[in-house]
Amino acid sequence: MSYISINPFNNEQLKEYEPLTKEQVVQAIKQAEDAFQSWRYTSFEKRKAVMLKYAQQLRERIEEFAELITLEMGKRISESREEINFCAEIAEFYANGAEDFLADQPMDVEDADAYIQYAPLGVLLGIMPWNFPFYQVTRFAAPNIMAGNTVLVKHASNVPQCAEAIHELFAECGAPEGVFTNLFIPKEFINSVIEDNRIQGVSLTGSDRAGAIVAGEAGKEIKRSVLELGGNDPFVVLEDADLEHVIQMAVLGRMTNTGQSCAASKRFIIVEDVAEKFLAAYREEMSKLKLGDPLDPETDVAPLSTESAAVNLDNMVQKTIDAGATVILGGGRPEREGAFYNPTILTDITPDMPTYDYELFGPVASVYVVKDEVEAILVANDSSYGLGGSVYSRDIDRARRVAEQINTGMVFINQPTNSQAELPFGGTKHSGYGRELSHLGILEFVNKKLIHALKS
Repeated sequence: MSYISINPFNNEQLKEYEPLTKEQVVQAIKQAEDAFQSWRYTSFEKRKAVMLKYAQQLRERIEEFAELITLEMGKRISESREEINFCAEIAEFYANGAEDFLADQPMDVEDADAYIQYAPLGVLLGIMPWNFPFYQVTRFAAPNIMAGNTVLVKHASNVPQCAEAIHELFAECGAPEGVFTNLFIPKEFINSVIEDNRIQGVSLTGSDRAGAIVAGEAGKEIKRSVLELGGNDPFVVLEDADLEHVIQMAVLGRMTNTGQSCAASKRFIIVEDVAEKFLAAYREEMSKLKLGDPLDPETDVAPLSTESAAVNLDNMVQKTIDAGATVILGGGRPEREGAFYNPTILTDITPDMPTYDYELFGPVASVYVVKDEVEAILVANDSSYGLGGSVYSRDIDRARRVAEQINTGMVFINQPTNSQAELPFGGTKHSGYGRELSHLGILEFVNKKLIHALKS
């Protein structure tokens, strides 16, 4: 299987890469293991210098990398720039904070000096998705490289130019050969890489189906794993919410990255007292959005990542409409070239419909009208996913009480789920386990080793 870069705006092929052979993969693993044997003992200052240069280069070459993202997976250029800037922030956060995050932790025990040492594990495998092609690689690589691990990355097959660019950038920034390695490998090679004795852990961002397979393989080998999987985030609107603000957040929460985000707002759960006003205003705002070239700053709605993604999304939407859902807006693809899908709002969705507990990856909002706060919480929790969510109310204490009852890894009040370098990112249930970002993100793949000495 070749890695083929296709511009989803016009479906034109940009570039093609041949996958590595098995022998080349084995050599890459050996190189990463050899690099670990020295990288693990490097000073934080040396690691920091590499990571800060990586951040600097991202900022200095922001237009180059942002355009690459947009051409390869269709993200609007302004959002691509935001992604590159965020990567620089993450790199700086771990460059400047790793030494403190990993400092020995004294233990309070009698008659002994004891502490926890945070030691690197070794070579790690990252399996990364296409929807944030720089951010999700950086989110995995930055903390683990700063911790003294070395990383191999199997990136999504439709963003090979981004994968190659990140690999080359780490090398240009002074990372020794083998500290960061891009692997152009087919899916069939993943299991054999996980099974290799030199691989100490695996991190996957992707679907829950892929996560189950990878976690199973890692579990068989007694290796650590972190899974950041799908989401079906609830967006809960209580009757006392500021509706004008809610509508702005509803558009932002659903349409960021053309809805192709695991932590995007997907299920809009509206208390019936304000449901009619919400639907009318939301329809009006969503209908204003302009489809177009993602390189054009005037474009509001970019194409989906691939033609097949648009086809699959349309199939799921049509099945739900056929099952009785009401179309408030959209409900199909525009008659134009490219992997586009019209902004869509569906309601009257019942538990027996195909998309009730399915992650719609695109500009499709599912609206549920509920009687009150109690029913809103029940519907929010009636999902196999548990990544993020948001609650909207003028009463912050009330919103906190509702947020505490929503079974997800993250809940935001009066704004959609968001990512910051300082805040932990991760979910529960079929949305995975483990945390990335914040100080917690650097602790996933380290040995928390107890050192204990009796006092003389």
